[in-house]
Amino acid sequence: MIETELCAYSVDACLAAARCGVTRAELCASPWEGGTTPSLGAIRLARRIEGLQLSVMIRPRGGDFLYSDGEFRQMVEEVRIARDEGADCVVFGLLTADGAVDAERTARLVDAARGMQTTFHRAFDMARDVDEALEAVVGAGCTRILTSGGCNKAAEGAETLRRLVARAAGRIALMAGSGVGAANAAELAATGVDALHFSAKCFAPSAMRWRNPRVSMGGLDGVPEYAALCADEGQIGAILRQLEKNGYR
Repeated sequence: MIETELCAYSVDACLAAARCGVTRAELCASPWEGGTTPSLGAIRLARRIEGLQLSVMIRPRGGDFLYSDGEFRQMVEEVRIARDEGADCVVFGLLTADGAVDAERTARLVDAARGMQTTFHRAFDMARDVDEALEAVVGAGCTRILTSGGCNKAAEGAETLRRLVARAAGRIALMAGSGVGAANAAELAATGVDALHFSAKCFAPSAMRWRNPRVSMGGLDGVPEYAALCADEGQIGAILRQLEKNGYR
């Protein structure tokens, strides 16, 4: 049966995942940067949730996936912290300047994560060649790859996902992510991937009555100052029902 993973930007989202029966939560911070390493406090609280596997994002900043020596040392330390806190999995992705998977550093993170699963995230989709990237990630010893098939959305990369599943031939798990919802969950599961990754995003309006129109804390257009990003249990449930209806759960 296919696994499911919620991209969770809060402990509350992890709780929603557990209530709905999702296999695993990927805990991240900084949604507007595509996810960075969450706080120690968030990791500890999420780890206490029963019946939910916990993946922890290891990403020192937003932007590209070419990291300095100092940033890499930070990633190694964050992997060790996640392991010490009892996480089931850590999630990372590293590329070289010419767009290849940084296999040497990836293998070092896998070694630091001993005892945990490891997911190579969608840095994979930014690589110059996904077939070459798959072989490099397999060689580095990762447990799974999160991918949209090299496209912006997983539905657009469905044929590439099928091809990657065939190429992997059971050597590594493939997890489809980006734009996954109830309308396409069964279609993506049919590509043969081992898991689906989704965020089920919604926004909870702020309870603030006083709102200062002159100050923007983030300073970025499109980032809501008076709403919190949440996971919609209705959306999560709809995805799981579609998978069950089509025999994938």
